[in-house]
Amino acid sequence: QVHVVESGGGLVQAGGSLRLSCAASGGTLSSYAMGWFRQAPGKEREFVAAITRSGGSTYYADSVKGRFTISRDNAKNTVYLQMNSLKPEDTAVYYCAVGGAASTVVAGRGYWGQGTQVTVSS
Repeated sequence: QVHVVESGGGLVQAGGSLRLSCAASGGTLSSYAMGWFRQAPGKEREFVAAITRSGGSTYYADSVKGRFTISRDNAKNTVYLQMNSLKPEDTAVYYCAVGGAASTVVAGRGYWGQGTQVTVSS
């Protein structure tokens, strides 16, 4: 199965932006739907965004719609999450998710990388 590694997390002030990357190895990224989840301290892991294998369709949690954008570059075996207008409540560990279909990813039935920390200060 494909192995994914997240990067791009860090500390940013509220209102700022970050772009997360998820690089895949050991497989062809275009064979998988991809997504992002996040988990804040003391909370359950929650869905953030997903994208189909071709990139033709995207899905977002209501809490990030209009602020976050998921995209993919299959030639580079990489998926991105552009995060704008960040809020303190976006603070979490962000995980790249892999699944056979977007519905699998959205439902949390795929698998995840190790995560990258995003901290938004007020």
